[in-house]
Amino acid sequence: MTTPIDLADYRRRVAELYFDIRCLAVSDPAAAWHHFRQGRDALFAGHPQTALTTDQRAGFSGLPYYPYNPAARVIASLEYAVKPELFEVELPDDGRLRYTRIARAHFAWAGRPAALSLFWIEGYGGGLFLPFRDQTCGQSSYGGGRYLYDTIKGADLGVTPTKIPLDFNFAYNPSCAYNARWVCPLAPEENRLDFAVEAGEKEFEYLGNWEQGTGNGG
Repeated sequence: MTTPIDLADYRRRVAELYFDIRCLAVSDPAAAWHHFRQGRDALFAGHPQTALTTDQRAGFSGLPYYPYNPAARVIASLEYAVKPELFEVELPDDGRLRYTRIARAHFAWAGRPAALSLFWIEGYGGGLFLPFRDQTCGQSSYGGGRYLYDTIKGADLGVTPTKIPLDFNFAYNPSCAYNARWVCPLAPEENRLDFAVEAGEKEFEYLGNWEQGTGNGG
């Protein structure tokens, strides 16, 4: 049985991990990625707020990832001339999650133009949110897609008023990828990329229900 103190501690540790990542990535993005993997594995293996069940933790040896890919780190330009559409997802334990499109992040992938929407989670404090799906989903990565940013929970690779780093090596699964305890918001249609992103976290052994707005994990 976890407590609010456990959750607060988990979020603090994640925020500290991402602080280290941002500092390391300035000079050595690959070292930052290795530190990211080690930090997440430690949290999943030993923290009370882990997304894994007791049985899963007993056989846990680390989260699966694609090999590190320097080309998967891109710097996107932010466009703010977007319709601030509101999205809503019902979460059984947390009520209604509301998030608003605030910008489009434009970047190039293997020489082709691409874009992802950046969202703001409404409510007290708020936070940036960037989920996505790509052509690896349901194949080698989680079918419901992955996250790059969720700053409410400390997942923050850094952003300026005009640029945002999209380092897909740090793409990670929502908690619903691991077991049916969780319910998570997933990427809307506009954040579904029509190419494969073979970088970041791969599919875990558990497959949940990954329809939009369902699937357990946040």
